Amino acid sequence: MKGWGAAIVGCVVAALSFGCSHRFLSLFLDGVPPPKSSVPAEGRGPAGPATTASGPPGAGLEHGPYAAKLCDSCHATKAANSLVAPANQLCERCHEFVLDKAYVHGPLASGGCLVCHDPHASRYPHLLVSEAGGFCLHCHDRRDIEAVGAHEGVGGQCTDCHEAHMSDKKHLLR
Repeated sequence: MKGWGAAIVGCVVAALSFGCSHRFLSLFLDGVPPPKSSVPAEGRGPAGPATTASGPPGAGLEHGPYAAKLCDSCHATKAANSLVAPANQLCERCHEFVLDKAYVHGPLASGGCLVCHDPHASRYPHLLVSEAGGFCLHCHDRRDIEAVGAHEGVGGQCTDCHEAHMSDKKHLLR
């Protein structure tokens, strides 16, 4: 089985080198962003989740370039492993974000994708940095949220009612 893994990685690296199709790469890698030219500019939105696979904690989801060991797509490896672009612009090199809604979540508006997403690997869906259940409470104070009358008796995830990235409704409501 070990030989098959190396063969698959070799095929994926070759496919990336020769500009293979998104559909082919998506078979092997989670998080392959759609090609920028696949959607007309006026219809583009966020590239979507950084990973298309989901699984239980511990599933070991990896960002496509990281999984393919394409470190130099983000890191200037010959320059003390520094980034090839400022951190707040790095994700936009592959993922397209059109901030076309009235309300944009602060981290997205400022290019702070890494506040919520891990650029390498995560055991949580969408390469989140922690479990979705209490995820928003890393930045948003629980007491402030509970003080809002609309939250009284509400269970579930924040994203059941709120968009994570942007919305045309106040408070990022769906």
